[in-house]
Amino acid sequence: MRTSLRARLTSWDYILAALVVVLLVAASLTQPGFAGGFNFANSVSQMSDKALLVLPLALLIIAREIDISVASVAGLSGVVLGMALEAGGPLPLAITLALLAGTLCGALNGVLVTFVGLPSLVVTLGTLALFRGLCYVLLGGTPITDIPLSLTTFGNETIPRTYVPWDIVPFLVLAPLFALYLHRTAAGRRTYAIGGGPDIARYAGVRLNRIRFGLFVVSGAVAALAGVITVARTSQAAPDGALGFELDAITVVFLGGVSVLGGKGRMPGVCWALVLVVGLRSMLQLGNVSGYAQSAAVGALLILSLLATNTAHRVHAALTRRRLRALAVRESAVP
Repeated sequence: MRTSLRARLTSWDYILAALVVVLLVAASLTQPGFAGGFNFANSVSQMSDKALLVLPLALLIIAREIDISVASVAGLSGVVLGMALEAGGPLPLAITLALLAGTLCGALNGVLVTFVGLPSLVVTLGTLALFRGLCYVLLGGTPITDIPLSLTTFGNETIPRTYVPWDIVPFLVLAPLFALYLHRTAAGRRTYAIGGGPDIARYAGVRLNRIRFGLFVVSGAVAALAGVITVARTSQAAPDGALGFELDAITVVFLGGVSVLGGKGRMPGVCWALVLVVGLRSMLQLGNVSGYAQSAAVGALLILSLLATNTAHRVHAALTRRRLRALAVRESAVP
């Protein structure tokens, strides 16, 4: 069935796309150099690790769960990577150990939430502090800077003859896969069902614990990959690596139209929201706005995104009720 023009105009995905166009045009006109290739590459590279965190977070929130420890998992995985390299391990082995560490962190969250039955917000708040504390315990506050050139090149160079940074490639590969999972597989439909109504999904035969546990494990693995990219981009494994990244990631997810109550959200909207946040941060940086003010702007954007998505859902529900009433009136008028 062809989507009506009204439905398209009220779709949050299209609204976000329009906002992205407005922001890009306004920034190009007001900030010299915004539309340049160097600024594009720099802005995309700075968000490459945060962008990865958005993908599993979107799935978890749709499933009515959350993982606010993703940035700490990324930081701890980066520390494991750095320590393995410092011990003389080859780069492939060090990356494997980092990914394994993140996966185990995700599994710990999954066990505590799905099998022990603790709330995911409380669990991941605790593991956020636990994993970050381990970063400082392992490194003692001193970063590891002896990072192989091949890794730092990946984190700081662009694909030849383009302005596309290498470190955004993992996101460009994983984002379509996450979208396919969510929108084109039975497991994706079950994820929506869990978020829309866990009890109904359970009665329908959906294995809630298996899916939830899997989502937390994936979250840990992807966060570990983000940690590897953070090390590559910053050329060091630091105990404060990826610190605070969860704020941007959660903002992007909610701004992208994912409901805080679960059961609703689309990956295209999340990707549009990511572009919007990247553009906003780039514009603020070119305007010499401090990092603290940028964080304040992102926090305000998070609140506005919750208000906006709530309003959008209300408008959509009102339009649906109006169409149903009109249909009922037409049917009652038929002799």
